[in-house]
Parts: sequence; C-alpha cells; structure tokens
Amino acid sequence: MSKDLYQAHDYFQLDDLLSDEHKLVREAARDWVKREVSPIIEDNCQKAIFPKHLIGGLAEIGAFGPYIPEEYGGAGLDQISYGLIMQELERGDSGIRSTASVQSSLVMYPIYKYGNEEQRRRFLPKLANGEIVGCFGLTEPDFGSNPGGMTTQFKDMGDHYLLNGAKLWISNSPFADIAIVWAKNEDGRIKGLIVERGMEGFTTPETHNKWSLRASATGELVFDNVKVPKENLLPNKDGLGAPLGCLDSARFGIAWGTIGAAMDCYDTALRYSKQRIQFGKPIASFQLQQKKLAEMITEITKAQFITWRLGVLRNEDRATSAQISMCKRNNVDMALNIARNSRQVLGGMGITGEYPIMRHMMNLESVVTYEGTHDIHLLITGLDITGENAFV
Repeated sequence: MSKDLYQAHDYFQLDDLLSDEHKLVREAARDWVKREVSPIIEDNCQKAIFPKHLIGGLAEIGAFGPYIPEEYGGAGLDQISYGLIMQELERGDSGIRSTASVQSSLVMYPIYKYGNEEQRRRFLPKLANGEIVGCFGLTEPDFGSNPGGMTTQFKDMGDHYLLNGAKLWISNSPFADIAIVWAKNEDGRIKGLIVERGMEGFTTPETHNKWSLRASATGELVFDNVKVPKENLLPNKDGLGAPLGCLDSARFGIAWGTIGAAMDCYDTALRYSKQRIQFGKPIASFQLQQKKLAEMITEITKAQFITWRLGVLRNEDRATSAQISMCKRNNVDMALNIARNSRQVLGGMGITGEYPIMRHMMNLESVVTYEGTHDIHLLITGLDITGENAFV
C-alpha cells in the first residue's frame, strides 16, 4: 500500500481569496481522504466494490448537503465550501465524490427547494447524517440527453399514485433508501416523486462490468405498478426546469471535483518526474516533460479561477445555468487531458494501480458524459451566445 504523498498546488495564491472557514472545511475533507479513502480505494476499484463503510465519514465531514440550513441537518455552509469538499473528494476518487454529489445536489437539494416542510423535516436530517442514502432518477434507457422525452409516468389513483417505467445509469441506486424520481403525470407534466425502498414493485438492479467508476455503485430503477403515497410528491416545482435545477447544483460540484482529480494526476506526475532517472538525470530535466508539466499547472490554474468565480456568483444567486455548463465542460475536459499527459510522464508505470492516474482517467470518461455530455454543454453555450437553438 503506497502512502498518500499528495500536496496541493496553488500557483496563483488563490487561497488568498478564500476565507478561513473555507480553508478549514477543505483541510478537514483533505485529511479525511488521506486517512480513509487513499489507503483502500485502489483495491476497491480493482474489485469493483463501493466502500459503503465510508458513508458515515462523509456525513461527519459535512459532505452531505453542506449548504442545507442547520435546522434541517445541514452545515449551513456556502457554495464555495461545497465545491472545495467536492474537490477534495474527487482527488480521492470520482466515485466517492459522486456519492456525495448525488446525495447533496440531486436528493437533498430538490427536497429542500421543491419539497414541503413535512418532507424537509422527515428526510433531510437523515440524509445529512448518512442514516439514509438517496439517488436521482432522470435518465432512461432511451432518453439521456433528451430527458424531456421520458416515458416513465404515474397516474392519480385517488388515494395514491401508480408509477411505471425505468431509469438507467443511476449512482447509488443498488443501496439507496430513497429515490427522487422524475416522471410525467397524465397531462404529460414532469413532476418529482420520493420513492422509498420497500415499496412493492420497486427494484434496483445493479450495473456490472464497468471499466469506469468501478468503486461506485451504479444501477437501474424499475417501477412496476409502484404505489406512491400522495404525500411523497414534491409540490413546489414541476416541469423539466425542476430536475435541470438539480443538475445545475450537481454540475457545479463536478466543476470543482474534476480540479481535484487533475491536481492529483499532476502532483503524481511532478513527483515521479523528479525521481525517475533516465540517461543519467531526472526526466523532469527534459524539455518535453517540462512542457507537459507546465501546461498542466497552467490549465489547472485557469480552471481554479473560473470555478472560484462561479462559486462567488452562486453565493450571490447570480450564476446562470449556461455559466455552470461551460465550467463543467471546461474542467472535465481539462482533467481528462491532464490525466492522459500525466500517464505519459509515468510511462508504463502509469497504467498500474500503484499510481492513481489510470483510475482517474477511466473515471473521468464517465464524468465527461454524465450530468450533460461534452457536446451537449457546447450546444448550451452556443444557444446562450447566439440565441439559436441547435437541439431541435
């Protein structure tokens, strides 16, 4: 088991723009990742096992709904704090960050924003302390980038709703206690339902044989005449804008998280380049290796500043969906390129589990697709700057 030697890199002293609370939150998450995640994550990835024992620790460091008010069990932190936690978690592994991101942005966020007071008090404290875990059902087997085409539907049966359909590529689904499910009513209007494990006809088969996010649990949500109590309908927002609002929060977390993955790859490559001797000197002394490393830290630095600025705008409730979309696309692309170049610095050693780079690279191939693909985010920016819709 290799020791976690990670050192963070702040080439332009971005820390000067962070508050003391931001730094304390980040250090708590970083220390936890070094202590609890790094020693076990390679083995879990190789064996394709999600480390469920980490859920309690994620709750302890405030990774579940950190921006949810304290009265509902959250930490009452700001959006930059949330982002910094996601950065540190994804530095450990994208799958660990995904678990926290789903719980926070795709389960707790819609209950807080779109739910009623009874739903908030019933579910949010248990989600915040890790007593229960949730998942988010939007993507379907035939509808990914076009969620509005969903066929999952529910009918009003008088004293309950009857839900039928299926969702695919759902993080946390195999062990989730609740699912926030988006479905169409009889009028074709999209609404959110809280579906609870144990409801008859509700199953969550696990997805196997993944080459990516292997230490994350992924599965389906299948609804076969599931009776959902009427009090489980999220009443305060409907239409496609409701789930897309959740995705804004999740994409914001991803934008921060992928910086962590990139920093881990860069830090590994930099350290290796100073230690690896070829032709009688460290490979860090060769021009082409310096070019790779210099370009990496430049791109990380650019991503750090655009993401910090997005966090400020989120805190001020001024960030647009298009800005979040641009940041998510840019940062995932940046992280993928850095992972690939870092792997080249390490040569053959870069593909082994002795180093984290290949694991990050495989994970990022999922991150570049979920919560909006690279191409879809480009079209979102295109629509925003031209006013012309290229989706239809």
